Amino acid sequence: MKRLFLLIFICVLSSCGTAGNLAQSDSTRIEVRTETVFQKDTVFIELPVIVEKIQTLDTVSVLENKYAKSEVLVSGRTLSHSLETKPVKEPVTVEKQIVYRDSLVYVDRILTKTVEVEKKLSKWAQFKMKTGGIALIMIAFAIIYFMFNFFNLKRP
Repeated sequence: MKRLFLLIFICVLSSCGTAGNLAQSDSTRIEVRTETVFQKDTVFIELPVIVEKIQTLDTVSVLENKYAKSEVLVSGRTLSHSLETKPVKEPVTVEKQIVYRDSLVYVDRILTKTVEVEKKLSKWAQFKMKTGGIALIMIAFAIIYFMFNFFNLKRP
């Protein structure tokens, strides 16, 4: 009997409730993607102009490479030699690092709105709603009354 009374009591408590609005929720998620790519690239290195001069007692002197130009002058017993580099841009292959960054923003929004009813209830609909509420209250009191009488009759 105690279990039956407890079950009915739980049913009565859980049967009536008011409807509420859902809460607004707003969630934002950001996803960042990074990708690194190494790409071969050619750069030009400019060599600086360098001037060097040497004097010697010899009669012949030759200096030459792809970067320099040599001039020899003999005057009297002295050999005058000058070396001058050519301004050259030399290509050099290097690896260039390219970083691609991309960010995605995800926004989830749930909004609830209260909608006004366009038409008001008629007198008959209002009467039925009030009568239904009163009837539920009367049924609850009748159940409590009968349960009270039922439990009191069982006890000697």
